[in-house]
Amino acid sequence: MSYKLSFTLCLILLLTSCSSVEKYNQQISKLHSVEDIHEDIDKVYEQLQRNHPHLYQFSSKAVLDFKFDSLKKAIDKPMDSRTFYKQLSAVTKYVGQGHLSMSPPSQRFDRKARKALRGSKFDITNLDFEYLDNKLFVTNARGKDSVLINAEVLKVEDESPQDLIKKYKRLIASDGYNTTLHQRVVGTRFMSYYVNDKGRFDSISLTFRNSDSTFVKQYKRILKKNLAHLKQDSLAKDSVKLKDVKKIKLTKAERKAKKKERKAERKHNEKYGFIPDRNEYTRNLNFIGKDSAVALLKIRGFSRYDYEDFYDESFKLIDSLKAEALVIDLRNNFGGRLKEITYLYSYLTDENFRMINPSEVNTRFPLLKSLMANSSPTLVKAIAGIASPVLITIDLFKTKKEDNKLYYKFKSSKEQEPKPLNFKGKVYVLINGNSFSASSILSTQLQGSKRATFVGEETGGAYNGTVAGYYKMYEMPHTKVRARIGLAFIDAPYKVTPDGYGVKPDVELLPSYKDRLQSIDPELEWILEDLGQKN
Repeated sequence: MSYKLSFTLCLILLLTSCSSVEKYNQQISKLHSVEDIHEDIDKVYEQLQRNHPHLYQFSSKAVLDFKFDSLKKAIDKPMDSRTFYKQLSAVTKYVGQGHLSMSPPSQRFDRKARKALRGSKFDITNLDFEYLDNKLFVTNARGKDSVLINAEVLKVEDESPQDLIKKYKRLIASDGYNTTLHQRVVGTRFMSYYVNDKGRFDSISLTFRNSDSTFVKQYKRILKKNLAHLKQDSLAKDSVKLKDVKKIKLTKAERKAKKKERKAERKHNEKYGFIPDRNEYTRNLNFIGKDSAVALLKIRGFSRYDYEDFYDESFKLIDSLKAEALVIDLRNNFGGRLKEITYLYSYLTDENFRMINPSEVNTRFPLLKSLMANSSPTLVKAIAGIASPVLITIDLFKTKKEDNKLYYKFKSSKEQEPKPLNFKGKVYVLINGNSFSASSILSTQLQGSKRATFVGEETGGAYNGTVAGYYKMYEMPHTKVRARIGLAFIDAPYKVTPDGYGVKPDVELLPSYKDRLQSIDPELEWILEDLGQKN
């Protein structure tokens, strides 16, 4: 009886899941009525007004009211979710908060399709792009496509990248009035914008120009079962047959050594923030210049694995080698954890400090609200509901009302002490338009305290703060377009006027496509020349 009941329940769940997937896909692909779209516009604006603590910082209420009202008037015929997403993004960007973003709904798959897709291979993901001098080109390539590095993209299918980029820039939100983020991120995240624009695809053709040759390369998604066939074919062609290969049995000591080796490798990868699908590290320390007298700390982001060991060991090494100067490379660093930048800054100052101010919020329960968003998985909401007494206590303990405003205290707003091995030499920071969020907050702290010389271009993140911390992912009822709404205003103690711009470099240097072709880093070279350390 129990077996039959279990089987029946599983069958019901399976059929319900399949029905739910089919219903959802029909919902996002159909043309929505004008009334339904107008309701979604009203709903998302209401969510912004309720949750976003600095909604009118860069555009007044009158301006935003007009923008949202004009959007409703402009939409006078049915449209699908993806088209609506583009029109809505062109309006919400006027809020002037780079963490506020809209995303179109994605097609869902049943269990069988998900299994087939899991482990699939799509080599277009091996390419990284950059946009300089009105050219989109490959800046990095993994696997067999390494020959494409610096190759210019002339066509994406039948469209020019310049036309696509012009369209995507209209949808990109930035902090305040900043424009450097638009120019940088549109290249770095080109394929993400392309997917949001076109929807999911299983093949794509790119026309490249590499040196004097022009050619078309087709990329296709290969499913896991097809990958298995390819692997078998490859093995069949191998001159050494599998049956002739004897399995080598390891001794107990050898197995123990292998286990120790794997553990050491895992620990090393965690410390340096290894990214498996990119085969690169998040945190890197090198020594450059004459006699390796300059420490170069390149941080790709502040959000992978534990970081304490890396910074502790790095600054211990920098101290022991008596480095003349320290260069912190924050280019293309989109941010991450406040805790990590606070820890890093404690090695860059010899005074007590506060990394950020208490954060203005619109609710006493930002943590709980972020977990209980209507887009959160049912399991997450169930766990959050069970844990709500604890979460509510945490939120209430950290929230304080002052001057009729609510403030939330992150740990980084507490006074911190410098590390004993804090670096006392000269500090340079490399920045560009993709230096955003936490990397901009760190830059504000360093520039405000006059601790570093900045080289490059204005950061994409604002000097005077940004709305981030916790997020509410709100899914609109009809179109299923999602809004990512920041819930806390995060700002360093330092401020500049006018408001709405990023951290500006002391020395402005912009790289060119020619620099990339010649493997020249003009920003880093300027620093080495300034130090008299260029070889």
